[in-house]
Amino acid sequence: MSEKTDPINESAHATCADGTIAWFVREILPLEAALTQYLHHNWRNKSEIPDLRQDIYVRVYEAARREIPERAKAFLFATARNLMINYIRDESVVPIEAVADLDALAIAVDAPGPDRSVMARDTLRRLQLALNRLPRRCREAVLLRKVDGLSICEIALRMGIAEKTVKCHLTDGMRALADILYAEQPDFRGTP
Repeated sequence: MSEKTDPINESAHATCADGTIAWFVREILPLEAALTQYLHHNWRNKSEIPDLRQDIYVRVYEAARREIPERAKAFLFATARNLMINYIRDESVVPIEAVADLDALAIAVDAPGPDRSVMARDTLRRLQLALNRLPRRCREAVLLRKVDGLSICEIALRMGIAEKTVKCHLTDGMRALADILYAEQPDFRGTP
């Protein structure tokens, strides 16, 4: 017996696929440069970035075939973040059966030496001094976002201000911190 296909279902499936493809081309592909920059900033092995980006695209497209997300950019970057977390998690898992005696692993403890401890304390001291120089509301917004990990909406609710104002405080605060922490110090050695 020959298997019959339903032309109506095939047509609906093709239309759905065409809509998903059009959405992907219109909403996701223009974000490729931003996604690549995000991956370069957050992924240690730069040679894996093209493959990682492709895996992200596959996941985004497959999810969009089920339901197209309302906010494409947020969905793309959330997918990228989650995929990187999964890769790191999978990479760091060592099956217990692989090693009968955990001491046989001979893994060196990556404890910081005295020089790294001093440098870390100095960096923390400089960061605290820089934070203290920020205006109170900027400092509060930056700490809530970067230390407590709150969303902009949550910060706005906690501070009793508009989300747009939170974004302004964060932008101003991060720029000020960058200026304070990374500004070039004048070199007075060559002056008479």
